[in-house]
Amino acid sequence: MTGKLYLVPTPIGNLEDITLRAIRVLKEVDLILAEDTRTSAPLLKHFGVDKKVYAHHQHNEHKASSEIVRFLKEGQQIALITDAGTPAISDPGFYLVREVLKNDIAIECLPGATAFVPALVNSGLPTDRFIFEGFLPVKKGRQTRLKELAEEPRTMIIYESPHRVLKSLDEFIVVFGEDRLASVSRELTKIFEETIRGTLSEIKTYYETHTLKGEFVLVLAGKEGKRNSKNYTEDEL
Repeated sequence: MTGKLYLVPTPIGNLEDITLRAIRVLKEVDLILAEDTRTSAPLLKHFGVDKKVYAHHQHNEHKASSEIVRFLKEGQQIALITDAGTPAISDPGFYLVREVLKNDIAIECLPGATAFVPALVNSGLPTDRFIFEGFLPVKKGRQTRLKELAEEPRTMIIYESPHRVLKSLDEFIVVFGEDRLASVSRELTKIFEETIRGTLSEIKTYYETHTLKGEFVLVLAGKEGKRNSKNYTEDEL
């Protein structure tokens, strides 16, 4: 009898955001794959999880996946976690999931924490249709992708690191216009959680004199999402 791969979301900040089911699965599986074992160790200890933990990250996932598939075929139950959030969402996991499915092995994905959902919902921008871009290309292909997004009518969600936030906001102002409505969330679920809403120009001005720390989620209105635009009023956005 083959085993099963469990994809287990972990808190993006507040430890209370883990689910009871996630804790149970982590305690019941035979081994845990973690993006960084040093990061996961305090979390697992906090919830009394005492299992074998192996590193599974972007630098070894291709090489390690064949061995993991072998373990699963031998009947082992395995959980995959990342440093924070849901596996495979801008984190390792996609390649392993694909290889496991190729071998007709069961996968169970638990619902749970991920940064882009609360950032989108509390942005005040339309949530009925949206696209998740994750991290945009840093160099090659970046300008091409930005030009494509300039015509995007749906709400856009983009991840960004703190040292690139101001530069990205400058680029967005050039591509989307300074009046494009947006929302920027950082340190989600943590003590210093913050969400700033307004036009790209207003948000850029704010962050020129305020803290740039933590992971950032930028939510941008679609093409017609400008203050005083003909298609949307500020109240509707």
